[in-house]
Amino acid sequence: MRFSERYGYKPVRDIIQKESIDDALKNGLWNAIDLSIFSQYYIFNNRHAPINGSNLEEFFKTLFHYFFKVRIDQIPYNLQQTINFIDDLYFKKYKWYEIYNFIEACIEYFPFDEGKEDFINLLNNCLRIENSAYRVINDQITPVTSEQEIQSIEEALEDTSPYSGVQKHLNQALKLMSNRQNPYYRNSIKESISAVESICKIVTDDDKASLGQALKIIETKYGLHEALKKSLSQLYGYTSDGDGIRHAMLEESNLSYIDAKFMLVACTNFINYLIDKTKN
Repeated sequence: MRFSERYGYKPVRDIIQKESIDDALKNGLWNAIDLSIFSQYYIFNNRHAPINGSNLEEFFKTLFHYFFKVRIDQIPYNLQQTINFIDDLYFKKYKWYEIYNFIEACIEYFPFDEGKEDFINLLNNCLRIENSAYRVINDQITPVTSEQEIQSIEEALEDTSPYSGVQKHLNQALKLMSNRQNPYYRNSIKESISAVESICKIVTDDDKASLGQALKIIETKYGLHEALKKSLSQLYGYTSDGDGIRHAMLEESNLSYIDAKFMLVACTNFINYLIDKTKN
């Protein structure tokens, strides 16, 4: 059982929605489609008016023919019936990847000359807020968080189980980064680098050693490559110098999910490396 499960936290893949879609994300994406397409139906402003002759007729014919692969003469009579048909597939039958297939089809067959960019912005805002591992790029659903990144975080959380302090820093970094209501990227970054400091102190058996001092000991004892030591020192410098994370000059508004994720993945990679290195 992994740390997140033992302590009641969500697994990493649920927090960073990779190969999954929870109800909040599913509802948000549906709302973007409804606002940008379904609600733009214009006949008498009545969802019970016929599809034929409406501004969405060609959209639904294209969708049913090319995407649903069904006869277009079986398209329901009115908009509400048609939405009900799609709703049943989307919310009850589709797997996560089929939902993304449907969204790509809505982008490809977008029925209006204007508004497509706004539609994509709505989709991407939802994907970002709900911590999806995907974004719409060039009209396609594209991964922005790799499987390797998720595995690095998972491995670090699992391998640091003997080191509760390191594990707590990593878990806190993940929680602060992925808080959907109030993400705190600055503190997430601080927690990530604190996890590295903690594991270095454990490995060197010196609670008072600075990160720089600990890295020198590790370099001498375990053969840490000079380039790796420098890169880690530079990451630490990013968080510690006058313009860094540990000072007020770098405002939270200048930081993003990407910054926090980069630091978390970079730090977990090093922690995984160091644990493996010191086993030899």
